[in-house]
Amino acid sequence: MLFNTYIFLFAFLPVTLVGYFVLTARDKTRPAAIAWLVIASLFYYGYWEPKYLALIGVSILVNYAFGLVLSDETRSGVQRRSVLVTGTAINLGLLGYFKYAAFTVNSVNAVFGLELPAPHIVLPLAISFFTFQQIAYLVDAYRGLTREYRFIDYCLFVTFFPQLIAGPIVHHKEMLPQFEEKSALRPRADNFAVGMTILVIGLFKKVVIADTVAVFANLMFDGAAAGHEPTFAEAWLGSLAYTFQLYFDFSGYSDMAIGLGRLFGIKITVNFNSPYKARNITEFWRRWHMTLSRFLRDYLYISLGGNRKGPTRRYINLMVTMVLGGLWHGAGWTFVAWGTLHGIYLCVNHLFHAIRKKIGWAASSDGPVMHLSARTLTFLVVIVGWVFFRATSFDAAWVVLESMAGLNGFSLHTQFDAAQAAALVGGAWLIAWFFPNTQEFMGRYEPALFPEKDPPPAPLAIRPIQSFRWRPSVPAAIVCAGVGVLSVLMMSRVEEFLYFQF
Repeated sequence: MLFNTYIFLFAFLPVTLVGYFVLTARDKTRPAAIAWLVIASLFYYGYWEPKYLALIGVSILVNYAFGLVLSDETRSGVQRRSVLVTGTAINLGLLGYFKYAAFTVNSVNAVFGLELPAPHIVLPLAISFFTFQQIAYLVDAYRGLTREYRFIDYCLFVTFFPQLIAGPIVHHKEMLPQFEEKSALRPRADNFAVGMTILVIGLFKKVVIADTVAVFANLMFDGAAAGHEPTFAEAWLGSLAYTFQLYFDFSGYSDMAIGLGRLFGIKITVNFNSPYKARNITEFWRRWHMTLSRFLRDYLYISLGGNRKGPTRRYINLMVTMVLGGLWHGAGWTFVAWGTLHGIYLCVNHLFHAIRKKIGWAASSDGPVMHLSARTLTFLVVIVGWVFFRATSFDAAWVVLESMAGLNGFSLHTQFDAAQAAALVGGAWLIAWFFPNTQEFMGRYEPALFPEKDPPPAPLAIRPIQSFRWRPSVPAAIVCAGVGVLSVLMMSRVEEFLYFQF
């Protein structure tokens, strides 16, 4: 069940909301309401494929049991460490089987010329997200950062439907205490106003912007996969269209998750914060898929040694982290290439800043021209990475990049409406670069939680627009209703959120 469907917006969501607040009004201790949300979330998860309810159910039971053992400080360090290793191995083994078994067999066949039968496995929804979320819980339990939670609360922590399918990857300390707060026991007008506004903004981003520019991205990349050599204009317009399709698709989902959580009085963690405003690749990763970046940093990069063992080891750790991060996104060598490319970007960025520091070139001395140049360069290298991310093969990726570089000529001919594509891409670019994001626009009401300190405000904004902030009012409600109606009317063809595939 997708957020951008009629059955979700006009059936599942209203029934779940009404049932939740009816139960909170009757039961001030809230266990019945929590149970209702768990049941609703499991229904939401199983709507696509009921058989995978057993998978997520077993995963929850096993990890909760491991968490209890890890939280028991009477056990020896060796016992607890063994439990952590076992629990992590089970989680990764489950993820590896469902997501990478066929990829591994096909890769072995390609390398050694074998014909081993590859298993046909349908990837369970959300397995990448709920696996990482529970691994983080186990590690925190081992470190003594958790306490014993009721099983029903832990179930809701894993299954809460706004963040279940495509993130964010939330921490127990961010979510579980909120389930116990009395402020969420009754419906509040401010929560509904803020939640519905953000929900509508996210739906608009997905349906009106992302799905519209996707047409041009699909035409170009599908043509490249079929052996068509795109022209210079087609390659650039198609790549930019995908760049903004992915941006507004993921941003739209993240907004809808935050809005849905707020309707229930829960603040979801921010996962997306204007990454195309980043002035270097490190800042990009502090703004793009923020909770995944946090997980990879806290539970992989730092565990490998981080930057504590010298610059060479730091660069190795960065490369390992990003290659595995690329593989997490998809079982394919193009995703490995994308992760490797971002690992190289990060190493070059850290080396550049080390040289700046050594020669005394302070970032505070950079003016608007330098900021614009840095943002443009970051944006361009990100686009190159997205080509590998979207392409179905290396051959398709290379032909697109060759055309973008002008190696196949500089023809401006396109097989689609170039003027329409350029107008849509240009509009998306203006919004992504110069307009306030949803968290800034709704900033007066603290709609969500930040996983860490917010990156510094990006320069080069359109000041009158950037400084505008939402507040509840009749005009705001009318505009919100109009945007919502437009978005619903454009839901004629339902398109999955891109991160549902990962």
